[in-house]
Amino acid sequence: MPSKKPARKTSKRGPFVYFFDEVDMNDVALVGGKNASLGEMFRNLTQRGVKVPDGFAVGADAYWHFIDSAGLRDRIRDELAPLNVKDVTDLATRARRVREMILSAEMPVDLSKVIIAAYGKLSARYRMKTCDVAVRSSATAEDLPGASFAGQQDTYLNIHGEFALLDSVKRCFASLFTNRAIAYRAEKGFDHLKVALSVAVQKMVRSDLASAGVMFTIDTESGFRDAILINGAYGLGESVVQGKVNPDQFYVFKPMLKEGKKPIIGRGLGSKEFRIEYSLEAGAPIRTVQVSEDERKRYCINDDEVLQLAKWGVQIEDYYSKLHGKHQPMDIEWAKDGRTGELFIVQARPETVHSEKDPNVLEEYVLKEKGEVLVTGLSVGSKIGEGTVRVIRDVRDMATFKDGEVLVTEMTDPDWVPIMKRAAAIITNSGGRTCHAAIVSRELGTPAIVGTRNATTVLKEGMQVTVSCAEGEEGKVYKGILPYEVRRTRLEKLKKTKTRIMMNIAEPDLAFEHSMLPNDGVGLARVEFIFINFIKAHPLAIINYDKLEKEEDKRAIDELTLAFPSREDFFVNRLAEGIGRLAAAFWPNDVIVRTSDFKTNEYAGLIGGHQFEPSESNPMIGWRGASRYYSENYKEAFLLECKAFKKVREEMGLKNVIVMIPFCRTPEEGKRVLGVMAEAGLVRGKDGLKVYVMVEIPSNIILADEFAKVFDGFSIGSNDLTQLTLGVDRDSELVSHLYNERNDAVLRSVSSVIKSAKKNKVKIGICGQAPSDWPEFAEFIVREGIDSMSLNPDTVLKTTMRVAKLEEKLKRK
Repeated sequence: MPSKKPARKTSKRGPFVYFFDEVDMNDVALVGGKNASLGEMFRNLTQRGVKVPDGFAVGADAYWHFIDSAGLRDRIRDELAPLNVKDVTDLATRARRVREMILSAEMPVDLSKVIIAAYGKLSARYRMKTCDVAVRSSATAEDLPGASFAGQQDTYLNIHGEFALLDSVKRCFASLFTNRAIAYRAEKGFDHLKVALSVAVQKMVRSDLASAGVMFTIDTESGFRDAILINGAYGLGESVVQGKVNPDQFYVFKPMLKEGKKPIIGRGLGSKEFRIEYSLEAGAPIRTVQVSEDERKRYCINDDEVLQLAKWGVQIEDYYSKLHGKHQPMDIEWAKDGRTGELFIVQARPETVHSEKDPNVLEEYVLKEKGEVLVTGLSVGSKIGEGTVRVIRDVRDMATFKDGEVLVTEMTDPDWVPIMKRAAAIITNSGGRTCHAAIVSRELGTPAIVGTRNATTVLKEGMQVTVSCAEGEEGKVYKGILPYEVRRTRLEKLKKTKTRIMMNIAEPDLAFEHSMLPNDGVGLARVEFIFINFIKAHPLAIINYDKLEKEEDKRAIDELTLAFPSREDFFVNRLAEGIGRLAAAFWPNDVIVRTSDFKTNEYAGLIGGHQFEPSESNPMIGWRGASRYYSENYKEAFLLECKAFKKVREEMGLKNVIVMIPFCRTPEEGKRVLGVMAEAGLVRGKDGLKVYVMVEIPSNIILADEFAKVFDGFSIGSNDLTQLTLGVDRDSELVSHLYNERNDAVLRSVSSVIKSAKKNKVKIGICGQAPSDWPEFAEFIVREGIDSMSLNPDTVLKTTMRVAKLEEKLKRK
């Protein structure tokens, strides 16, 4: 809880200035939420190792003293009284006039003296004559302490000297009357003259020489609580906040971080085209410059720095949660000093979008059909919107926007909010998941796609489009108006089943979202998706880079691996992060991850793959699965895969991962695979490691008793099992009418292996398509006593309800 504060003088005029060590969250009415939070952290968290630059607040009492000294109250009231905030032209005109009133007024002498004295004291603390400061607005209302004014007012960076500071403070006062701020107050019914503005004056961190960004202690899209999301780019953090760049992105898993592990479970390299840095030009304290091609291809912070920021994020979240008496996710800004290499936290505020959602209601947006994709970018939220495209390149053209249109622009800032509220969807060329457009879209519940790079050129005014944020991290803009549905489910009504209901998952990007469904873990996680979308290159091409015959393959691998210490590190890290994200999303439930199961023709499609793959007439039953892993022609690639699993379990601490071996033809083959895994340090039974085997070949069923001595569990792959039991090529239209998972031969095989598993006391589940597609098949395996079934996410809810009814009928308790 906040420590005891020193006594503060109170008078009609007030002291006007309050250093961070004098304020805390009890002072929101006086210094605004931003300053109160800075004071709270400075007073209570710096002593715990969280570095926060010092500074002071110019209080709300100072603002009112300024307004009254200049005689502005009545003039402001008269100017805004006839305002219609829906008329964006009138709003912009009246807002500008009020700002001009404030900017032309003189700062009271007594107030100027107090601010200058505080600035001198702050400079002395940093042993500087005039230190460089950030001057940020912090709006507040004495009788409305819960109101949120975040992002509505101005910020000024690299401010030096007394005159520049006083000018910036006055400009912050004026920014209380930006278009967005006025519209927000009118919408909420707040009196414009009962809202004041405090100003934060904080020592700058020289991130212009390094990097800065934003951190959320919750996944901003799904609301997954156990992840830290960090965005960062080179230079001052405004480039990330304002959406001027597409930043680097990192995910860290909180529970294992608290246990001292290094659980970086995801990363994405941003383009980071520009940086904001200090300028030496008079009247222009900062400037925007291009980032070199070499820097853009490298991450702006290293893994140790990612983990340090995440640790601070956890500390800050834990502290504020205790302060508020409930779980309180946080929105945090950070900066790295390029001179000292130190990291700092420069702001922290409560995250309000997901923390206020009803956790018992699951809302799913589902496209009923798909079409031509025009533009892609980062999805914000998980909704779908549609409408007519309106391209607006300048905020001065807002008056052309009509309700329900799709707003397409370069990027947004607070002045765009009045039309963002009226948009069916929002699309920007630049920005990441923590930029202004993304933050406001989440608050409004409007689907948005940011960082498209080319939306304003590809999307033409008048086009009809569908904007989908319901398909993972990549948002898609489809041509035309496509049908979709919204499914809402009250989760507390679902009964828990004795049969474990697990999920089939392939895309790490969707893991957090899918984990919100009622589930008992993941019955099948396919790493092939990670190979195709994250790694892209054949593992042997990475290992044997110097032997590659095609220069284009070398160039492609160079491009992929530039940001990593070595090519092998790239492979291990990318695979580990993909697996780690799947494991973290469903932790502590089991996540059964199948090792790579490409066929030779599919492996050949990876970068450099043709050089290492044979041509087979029937790859479906050729060199695939277990037979590759101990082969001298592939073993070193499988060892790399094993290193990734080892990293997930040991370095990240995600021991809920179970390894599953596919297409294992004989028990002897299984033993050979376990031997290769042991060479990489993955020893079955050591540190709780379990190894399962896919049951997808008739020999797995015939020799089930022997396989049970080699592996810890079975998972039935009904797709391949049906194909091989009936001797049917499932890809052939000529015999497709014979392919049927409900054929008696398949059902008898399934029944037989379930009985064998029970007899040998090994776990058995099913991860094939059949339970998702055929209700009667799901009922059959429940009757047979299967331990678990793994379903496609879109069938989890209805199958769970069906299984619960069946179990009640069978009295399986």
